[in-house]
Amino acid sequence: MPIETRLTQLGIVLPTPPKPVAAYIPARQCGSLLFVSGQLPFKDGELLAKGPVRSVDDVARATAAARQCTVNALAVAKGTLGSLNRIAGVVRVGVWVACTNDFTDQPKVANGASELLVEVFGEPGRHARAAVGTNALPLGAMVEVEVCFEVGG
Repeated sequence: MPIETRLTQLGIVLPTPPKPVAAYIPARQCGSLLFVSGQLPFKDGELLAKGPVRSVDDVARATAAARQCTVNALAVAKGTLGSLNRIAGVVRVGVWVACTNDFTDQPKVANGASELLVEVFGEPGRHARAAVGTNALPLGAMVEVEVCFEVGG
């Protein structure tokens, strides 16, 4: 099934790819790998969630933010490749969560990104992952997500 069709079934409309907030490019292809720079939870030009995550009560909001970051990463991938159908699979996902020192549910937050990628790509969406807590992220964001895709021939 074409990925665009799958996104429609999931009710996902890709935004215009977000512009970088500093001195980097949104994505870089190296051989068969496409590295998408870290994406923040922007929607309609607004940052959806600011950190830090303080308790389990914030997990749902942070998980939704990770999902939005991943939607933005898909938009960047489409803008770079021309079509998401060129993606053969997801290689690795990195998720950073701005949180307090005692917060340890970063993997649950990262599931917002991981589960979306499996919903979109099926089995090829399964990937290696890092879920890391930090004291702060750019622009005060709660979550940042980067993705490495495998590009097919």
